[in-house]
Amino acid sequence: MQRTVASLSRGFGRRTLATLDASKVTITNTSQQSQPRPNNELVFGQTFTDHMLTVEWTKANGWGVPEIKPYGKLALDPSSCVFHYGFELFEGLKAYRTPDNKITMFRPDMNMIRMNKSAARICLPTFDSEELIKLMGKLIEQDKHLVPTGTGYSLYIRPTLIGTTDGLGVGVPDRALLFVITSPVGPYYKTGFKAVKLEATDYATRAWPGGVGDKKLGANYAPCILPQLQAAERGYQQNLWLFGPEKNITEVGTMNVFFAFKDSVTGRKELVTAPLDGTILEGVTRDSILSLTRERLDPAEWDINERYYTITEVAERAKKGELLEAFGAGTAAVVSPIKAIGWQGKDIEVPLTPGEQTGPITKQVAEWIANIQYGKEKYGNWSRVVAEL
Repeated sequence: MQRTVASLSRGFGRRTLATLDASKVTITNTSQQSQPRPNNELVFGQTFTDHMLTVEWTKANGWGVPEIKPYGKLALDPSSCVFHYGFELFEGLKAYRTPDNKITMFRPDMNMIRMNKSAARICLPTFDSEELIKLMGKLIEQDKHLVPTGTGYSLYIRPTLIGTTDGLGVGVPDRALLFVITSPVGPYYKTGFKAVKLEATDYATRAWPGGVGDKKLGANYAPCILPQLQAAERGYQQNLWLFGPEKNITEVGTMNVFFAFKDSVTGRKELVTAPLDGTILEGVTRDSILSLTRERLDPAEWDINERYYTITEVAERAKKGELLEAFGAGTAAVVSPIKAIGWQGKDIEVPLTPGEQTGPITKQVAEWIANIQYGKEKYGNWSRVVAEL
């Protein structure tokens, strides 16, 4: 991974640019500490903790002194390049309370790798991943009493990096701002763990080869809202994004997507998701599901594949009774079961366990991940302790 250690020729000498350094952080505490809200009042992304982290970067000096300070507004010039040319990227990860009174972040190293890839793609500064993880831990430490308790509840963490160069010329930013805010959250969908209906969407495209569909840029999200509203008018909660003349399935809404099939001749089962070809977001939950299922599902019964597959294949296999399940996967909702897909004027029905809003594999995968996230099971180095209660 590229680090922000560089040299800049200045006059007759060379000057080393400052790297991101968590040991230099300054902390200014809020004058009045907030009290935790009841879980039933936590609307996703609407409640924020008392503090935020900010770090400025300049081309001349590198990374400045990190500051943890009371949550508040940012002051930016109206000509800042973030407003005019989309120099903006972000990440999303979560912290959880565990049964032994610790707060852990789930796989933050994966988010930092992806954040640096996004930054490099749009010419914003990269940073030392470990230092930002340490800084996020220090931020969470200040507001650890606001991390909610209970399965389905967590602290959502939003690191963001924006270009702040003033002026309307298009070019590489020479100033940037990294900031982190945190939000106590409950389930992403108000209905909780409930199956959703999708509209297979080929009239709009989420990403394309050679583009930035595999980067977490704000520019990937705003254009997807109109197709979602159009799908909602027809009774669907999200879009199932298709691509190309083959109608390859790519993602669902803002999540990766998985389908489970069973061959009616051989009886062999397959869990499949689209490959990382540059159009698919490199989801941390996606990677976690692939790792867990490859390890825990019986290889004599299951194939776990990253391959291209089409809406036509799904429709045909559903007709033959070979479609078992489908679910979305992402940080916000974690695992989201799918019950139907609208395509060519009809709904492709996705089987669910009778009396439930999910299927057995979807339910199992969700439980595996939740057990690790909430500290009921230790799995490698996926959970990182950042605070103790």
